[in-house]
Amino acid sequence: MSEKLKIKLSIADRVYPLTIDPSQEEGLRKAAKNIDVLIKQFEQSYSVRDKQDVLAMCALQFASQVEQKSIDNISVNEHLEVKLNDLNELLSKHL
Repeated sequence: MSEKLKIKLSIADRVYPLTIDPSQEEGLRKAAKNIDVLIKQFEQSYSVRDKQDVLAMCALQFASQVEQKSIDNISVNEHLEVKLNDLNELLSKHL
């Protein structure tokens, strides 16, 4: 059993102490950095009343990316399934 690691992440000028598995550290730090980059982009592009609005837009942006990847994966899987079925049918005819 691996030992837990205590880290502090800064997101939107607030510090969040976390206790994590060491294998999660890199991903969490990259995620926090990506959030801060997106926050700066939203603040520069739009008139923002408070951080809550910016964080909501960040959450929407990341959630929509996850959903779009899921939709894209389903489409690719359906396409691959059709191709594999065609290939299987072709092989069956020749055997």
